[in-house]
Amino acid sequence: MATRTSESRLPDPGSVLRAIGFVVLVNVVGGVPGILSSPDSAWFRSLEKPAFYPPELAFPVAWTLLFVLMGLALWLVWRSDADGRRLAIGLFALQMVFNVAWTPAFFSLEAPLVGLAVILMLWVLVAATIGSFRRVDRRAAALLVPYIAWVTFAAVLNFEIWRLNA
Repeated sequence: MATRTSESRLPDPGSVLRAIGFVVLVNVVGGVPGILSSPDSAWFRSLEKPAFYPPELAFPVAWTLLFVLMGLALWLVWRSDADGRRLAIGLFALQMVFNVAWTPAFFSLEAPLVGLAVILMLWVLVAATIGSFRRVDRRAAALLVPYIAWVTFAAVLNFEIWRLNA
């Protein structure tokens, strides 16, 4: 009877590189809007914000962590051969479109109500993506739970900013 060595348990280097590639890709796509528009505008600084508005540093830290988790989740689904894989990847891509659209909708257009509409649609799409990921790989779905929690918080924050400044 053959025994496994510690070398046989090492991850495939190609697989690790692909996982890193997915993480980098999601971070790049998700980070582009932040380069094009910024919460550092005079307009945004002048807005009244709710008492629960987090420190500015919370946003890049949270989004980087979320994009890492999202990239790993997408990689898990991409490498699967399960039924529903194409739908799951398609929903992921569609929710990323709305994720990327929120920043210019809110900051560039200076339109919190438009941002709210975008983030509410994003929430629905993230929920659908989690459901479709669950059918392919439960671990991938679990990796998106912090994302929907953050989008929920961001939607409440967006609503409050709109309400306080309407």
